[in-house]
Amino acid sequence: MSHIFSVGQTIKTMTSGIDCIIKRYIGGGGQGEVYEVELDGKPMALKWYYPETAKPEQKKSLEAIISFGPPNEKFLWPIELATASNNSDFGYIMPLREKRFKSIMDLMKRRIEPTFRALATAGIELTHAFLQLHSKGNCYRDISFGNVFFDPDNGEIVICDNDNVGIDNQTSANVLGTPRFMAPEIVRGEAKPSTQTDLYSLAALLFYMLMIAHPLDGKKECEIKCLDTPAMNKLYGTEPVFIFDPNDDSNRPVPGYHDNAIIFWSIYPQFLKDLFIKSFTSGIKDPQNGRVRESEWRLNMVKLRDSIIYCQNCGAENFYDENMLKTNGKLNPCWQCQKDIVLPPRIRIEKNIIILNHDTKLYPHHIDNSKMYDFSQPVAELSRHPQNPNIWGIKNLSDEKWVSTTKDGSMRDVEPGKSVLLQIGTKINFGKKEGEIRL
Repeated sequence: MSHIFSVGQTIKTMTSGIDCIIKRYIGGGGQGEVYEVELDGKPMALKWYYPETAKPEQKKSLEAIISFGPPNEKFLWPIELATASNNSDFGYIMPLREKRFKSIMDLMKRRIEPTFRALATAGIELTHAFLQLHSKGNCYRDISFGNVFFDPDNGEIVICDNDNVGIDNQTSANVLGTPRFMAPEIVRGEAKPSTQTDLYSLAALLFYMLMIAHPLDGKKECEIKCLDTPAMNKLYGTEPVFIFDPNDDSNRPVPGYHDNAIIFWSIYPQFLKDLFIKSFTSGIKDPQNGRVRESEWRLNMVKLRDSIIYCQNCGAENFYDENMLKTNGKLNPCWQCQKDIVLPPRIRIEKNIIILNHDTKLYPHHIDNSKMYDFSQPVAELSRHPQNPNIWGIKNLSDEKWVSTTKDGSMRDVEPGKSVLLQIGTKINFGKKEGEIRL
């Protein structure tokens, strides 16, 4: 198959005038091809547009995107336009995606098996990144499988193909989105991409990541003989029904066809399921007021990660569900081995509950309201007593002194590097917040 460029060919950046050497072909899509290039001795990526997409308005849009810069470091943002000799077409230079980052499609096809912790972390970073984008008055317009990549080992994300970003409700849309991710009002031809439609696409992507399924693919999909354009318009546009709509069971997932959705839905806690229910019921009927905001997703993705419990029998990750505990007096059995879940100690810091597993860490986010969503360095971790491995404590990794108070009222200072005994009823004053150890 022939490509636009050959290995070793040279192009030039438009502003700095630096030569870029084509090193290898990475892939192609509907708009153009992507290559690894060498720029001033450094590996970078080049996206080059096909002639039919290299339009003046696309170039003007890119110039604007380059000028206002990335919302945060998670976006592989266009850096500079590029041109080739004897060629009126153009492309742009962006950071090269590291090989450790995998696509959501790799997850869907089970080529990777990330932990729930990694998926929750990816959810935190993803929702935070799009909050940063939207807060600057921009919309992404094509949130989908092909544009988000994550490290399955730790959940770190990067967002690619940022050349379609535009000013919300102002910049004309060059793309409407990707099928199955477009908001129903776009599918119906009633709206153009915007921040509001981004919120629908974000919810669909999160559902795919966590449930390995589409939120609207249930019984109605199985009844379709040919999934052509009219059928897709009906399923995702004119008659969309959430597969777990509590008030409409006409599109439930079908055993044998939608097993991922059935299995994973039963694993996650109710607070997360409630967000998906809102996104795909009121969020479909009332796009302006019914959709879940990025900040709400972000808050609950942190809560999800803090809720992880390891099964003492098989080691599988499960989730603490306070609603389930209050209703049934116990959690559901382990999804993997069906043994009862033994609750480990947990710490309540204001309204937040963090399960105290062997590998739990607390961050500035947990103990200081002025540092919300700061997960850069842990300020505490679970640690074992050096002489007695059956005794656990919370070790102070911060630079600040804590004060602990036991249930009987005994107080002591906890200097940096020291630990608080993991004892029910003990309170820890972290300085800005106080936590209490519970069981």
